[in-house]
Parts: sequence; structure tokens; C-alpha cells
Amino acid sequence: MQKKELVYEGKAKKVFRTGNPDYYWVEYKDDATAFNGLKKGTIANKGELNNRISAYFFRMLAENGIDSHFVEEKSDREMVVKALQIIPVEVVVRNIAAGSLAKRLGLEEGTILPHTVVEYYYKSDELGDPMINDDHIRALSLATPEQMARIREIALKVNDVLRSHLAERELDLIDFKLEFGLHKGELLLGDEISPDTCRFWDKNTREKLDKDRFRRDLGNVEEAYREVYRRLTGR
Repeated sequence: MQKKELVYEGKAKKVFRTGNPDYYWVEYKDDATAFNGLKKGTIANKGELNNRISAYFFRMLAENGIDSHFVEEKSDREMVVKALQIIPVEVVVRNIAAGSLAKRLGLEEGTILPHTVVEYYYKSDELGDPMINDDHIRALSLATPEQMARIREIALKVNDVLRSHLAERELDLIDFKLEFGLHKGELLLGDEISPDTCRFWDKNTREKLDKDRFRRDLGNVEEAYREVYRRLTGR
């Protein structure tokens, strides 16, 4: 399979065509953004680490019966994925209050939620990715009720699998974002699963090992991403 022309460049990735219209070639970038692009920077080796971490999680989820767009790694910072018709609904799953949830509800960051919270956001840079509910999704024809029911089911299963897996590695899964799409009519998990899209805290010290280190100018961002990779793989 060959990497061909660039078809899309986002905040964290470049997407290229391949010789097969059913597959895309994704290259992860070192660029970092926060607050809907208002803050910009570079995190050394982020592209390589996010590619490897995402590939690790996609393989692990597949072993647990959760299919994604992931096909194979092609280099340290590149992977081939199945072409998806993206559903423009970002799904955020929360186990512990942090970030915007803590602010909105007046909760102290680190408060354990009595049950998992699932939120939906309209995937629109122009509108700032506003929070939406099932009625909004239906009114805007973003997805069918059946698709959303399945998306919620998959998201909660991903949460269960990841929390258990990470707990064995002394990491708490605070919250995370997922995206979904259709490939030949099949609903699949897409995008990435990495410290860019998840909050990981050390279970004992509560140290943040994710993109919040960039958002909040905490320093040692690359080291945090690398620590997540080390705990996952032992390397």
C-alpha cells in the first residue's frame, strides 16, 4: 500500500490517500493545540508517541471485541486506517471530575463520580464544539437514534476495558474523547486514543500524564506522554 497525496490536515494529524479508496494513511504531528486552537505549540516526539499509544490501544480493544478503523502501523508516526464517514458527534466519557465538567458543576477536580457520565459534543470548529444532547443530534440529523444507542454502548465498553487495563499499570482513566464513523455501513471507533484525547493520572501521586500538562503550562509534557507509553509497553 502506497502513501499518496494529502487530502486533509488537522490539528494533530495529516491524512493521505492510498492506492485503495477504502484506506487512508495517517501521519501524527508534533503540533499541539488547546482551547479550540487558541493556544498552539509543539511537543517533541508527540506524533511518534501518540501513534504508538493509539495503535497499542486499538489492538488491545480489538482483542476485547471492539473494532476500530485501525489497520496497521507503517512507521513510528504513521498508520493505515479504514476510510470512515465520520459521525460529527464527539463522545466524552467521564469517570472523575476534571476540566470543563468540574467547572460547570462546581465540583472539586478529582471528585469521583458516582456513575460514569457520557456527554456529546457537536464536532464543529466554527461553533467551538458545543455540547449537545440526543434531541439536538436527532434535530440536526447527525446520527440515527439506533446509531447513538450503539455508540453509547461501545463507549461504555471501551471505558470498562481501558479502566481495568490502566489500573493494572497504576493509572486512573479520568475521562476521554471518542469519535466514530461508518465504513461500508459498519459503525467503527475512529480517530485516536492517546494522552491528547484522554486524561491519565498516576493512581498514587495524582500526577497528570496527559495534554493538561500543555494546557496548564505544567512542563515535562513529552516526559508525561513517554511515561504513559512506558507503563503500557514496558519500553
